[in-house]
Amino acid sequence: MDFKRADSELADGLAVAVLVADAAGVVHFVNAAAEDLFGVSRKRAVGATLSELIVTEPDRLQHAREAVQSEEAFTAREIEITPLPNGPAQPLHADVAVTPWHSRQWGAVAIIEVSPLDRHLRIVREEALRAQEEANRTLLRGLAHEVRNPLAGLRGAAQLLEREVDAGLVEYTQVIVREADRLRALIDRMMAPDQRPNRGETNIHEVTEHVMQLLRAEAGPGVALTTAYDPSIPELQIDRDQIIQALLNLARNALQAIGDDGAITMRTRALRQYTIGQTLHRLVATIELIDNGPGIPEELQDHLFQPMVTGRPDGTGLGLTIAQSLVGRHDGLIECESSTAGTTFRILLPLEQNHG
Repeated sequence: MDFKRADSELADGLAVAVLVADAAGVVHFVNAAAEDLFGVSRKRAVGATLSELIVTEPDRLQHAREAVQSEEAFTAREIEITPLPNGPAQPLHADVAVTPWHSRQWGAVAIIEVSPLDRHLRIVREEALRAQEEANRTLLRGLAHEVRNPLAGLRGAAQLLEREVDAGLVEYTQVIVREADRLRALIDRMMAPDQRPNRGETNIHEVTEHVMQLLRAEAGPGVALTTAYDPSIPELQIDRDQIIQALLNLARNALQAIGDDGAITMRTRALRQYTIGQTLHRLVATIELIDNGPGIPEELQDHLFQPMVTGRPDGTGLGLTIAQSLVGRHDGLIECESSTAGTTFRILLPLEQNHG
């Protein structure tokens, strides 16, 4: 049986990482999911040995080579994998299934399937975020409805009162009017995510550069701003203004986290066969905002995208909620990873989006 082009295309459509190697450990094929998982291109992987690409503890690759000779399949559960040389910084935990196979093209080989357990945990976390986003949207709509009418009455009463009081007291009625206007603007921001995206073909790097330009104007002289873009990302059908607003909310959070002395990196990447929630997407664009600030307090990390949750005394607790809702309107998601070494916010935007 030959590994024909049709077989290759079928393997590339799988979300699980697949490698094909012979008894000597030489790799003859990797699918798209394996390229992404191990951080290596197919051109670089084919012809290399398994030990040049992956390290496991214990050494399950030796068992994979033995499986080719014995023609006996096996499955290893919850093993630690360290991809080399350009894979994720942290080791992966995965289930590995090895199936002997005979090919006229390569002879006796093993099909190695790697299913990261981290991916399943991520899917569960993303489903929770999506459910939380729906609850947030309902809460914001209800809160805005309850506050808007009394606020308009308060402002109108203050304006009427201003006509009757002494000139020395006018400044106090003006304070009421200004604060009412500020709260009305806040409510409008709370309701903004309910607007449907006005989609158009957009270069994602035009969006990121626009946000970086705004950041450069706001950042202090001690702040280092850098970019690392993936030029292979095609244009997306998105609402440019909504994604700019979401990204700007994240960027200003990062700027406030590092203060006057720190670094922020804006990075983009294309991910193939990537799952958001329960949906497998052929191609997903990611925008990452990485700062080297002190990190987000652990007690806040599970509640970041809920309304009114903030770690700053002057914060409204709405910036991340609004950003998540705006990205959710594009069938995407925002993820966050934070430690004392810094914080990464990651926007995931599928290229084949539901426009309904």
